[in-house]
Amino acid sequence: MGTTQPIRSKSELLAFRMYYRDIKPNMRNYCLIVMGLNTALRISDLLELKWTDVYNFEHKEFRTHFLINEQKTGKNNYVTLNSNATSALFSYFKERNPQNDEYIFSKKTCRNKPLNRSQAYRIVKAAADKTIQDEHISCHSLRKTFGYYAWKNGTPPALLMDVYNHSSYDVTQHYLGIEQDERDEIYLNLEL
Repeated sequence: MGTTQPIRSKSELLAFRMYYRDIKPNMRNYCLIVMGLNTALRISDLLELKWTDVYNFEHKEFRTHFLINEQKTGKNNYVTLNSNATSALFSYFKERNPQNDEYIFSKKTCRNKPLNRSQAYRIVKAAADKTIQDEHISCHSLRKTFGYYAWKNGTPPALLMDVYNHSSYDVTQHYLGIEQDERDEIYLNLEL
């Protein structure tokens, strides 16, 4: 496997997700990983998020959904914030005390510019190097991991295709790295 892969091991996924919370504390980095794993957004879209996208400053509460225009496709995507994402955002929000026009994922010294993709890659790669046996983990693994576990938990392929804006299930299947032994498992466990 020479391409970016999802994180398949649940124990490695947990260690990876918690690395910047428990081992090398950094709430921004922790939040970046949790948001990537729980929203299925591309890293370029994650880095462009501002606090006002996820937090209603007037009502002083986190949004349950937000609309984003995807940079790569130009399509609108209505994203749900689940409890893991909201919890990570809340912890980071308390620490940072941001203004509504600030980027969520910026340098601590310059809140008016987002981290760049290289910086995000280094954040993800450092956590992966310490917690995951697969060397093919990158920022895109966050997006792929979301879909992989959604598929493993029984999410219909058509819904995953919609989340990813893919044109066919074959594209989604390849994208998620669904391997032959996992395909075999479906046939072996299905007796009609």
